[in-house]
Amino acid sequence: MSPTTLSGATPPGAVTWPAWARQAAWTAAPWLLPLTLIVLWQTGASQGWISPQVLPPPAYVWDTLRDLAISDDLWLNTRASLQRVLVGFALGSVLGLLLGTAMGLSRRLEAYVLPTFNALVQIPVLAWLPFVLLIVGIGEPLKYILIAKAALVPVTLNTLQGFRQASPALREVGSVYGYSRRQEVLEIVLPLALPTLFTGLRLGFTKAWLSLVVVELVASSEGLGYLIVYGRQLFQLDLVMAAVIVVGAIGYAIDRLLDWAETRLIHGRRAARLVPSEARP
Repeated sequence: MSPTTLSGATPPGAVTWPAWARQAAWTAAPWLLPLTLIVLWQTGASQGWISPQVLPPPAYVWDTLRDLAISDDLWLNTRASLQRVLVGFALGSVLGLLLGTAMGLSRRLEAYVLPTFNALVQIPVLAWLPFVLLIVGIGEPLKYILIAKAALVPVTLNTLQGFRQASPALREVGSVYGYSRRQEVLEIVLPLALPTLFTGLRLGFTKAWLSLVVVELVASSEGLGYLIVYGRQLFQLDLVMAAVIVVGAIGYAIDRLLDWAETRLIHGRRAARLVPSEARP
């Protein structure tokens, strides 16, 4: 390797791309794999490599998706799924934040609760279905409880981990400045725990969304999971594929929304810390 390369300068003969071209390539990079899969899908369907009964062509799936949107079936089933996942996710997240915070602030409570909690979380959601079914029946509370359980686990564990990230040295600094327990948590522990808390929320939503589809596959008469089951029973795989695409798109959109909220909140707190205290209102 030449000294010029080691120094970080551009080697002779190397192509230098403009900044806009590098930005465009960076923006387009995540779409290369999905577009490649769609091209392969279309090629396989048009060449007859795969039977349309096994994997419908993209045009069939698009027509089915459009028909669902025109007939309002897509909106009605999507609304039912979103209501279930938002209610279950909210319940699981609130309980997870409270439980994780309590264990994070109390070593004794963590010693009593965490081993049992770790044992219970190993049981999959479907294994709880018969037990919860006997208690609350087959209605909406069944779905809320199972979705909440799925979100509860990552939110609790990440909240506990976040509250453990504050080093004892930082807490000692807080005690030197005369911080109360409440000030220590709000000014030292919580800011350091925010990234991990948001990671737990994003993982919790992912688990909740996956559990929603599983629950609707088993016990539901409406929802995106129900559309998948209905299409499979009628062997309408274009309907199955359309519902799967909607499930993936909504899950990805909400995950991006949580990522945006995390970025805004954390950057906002960092910017506020950089402002001198005398310049604040």
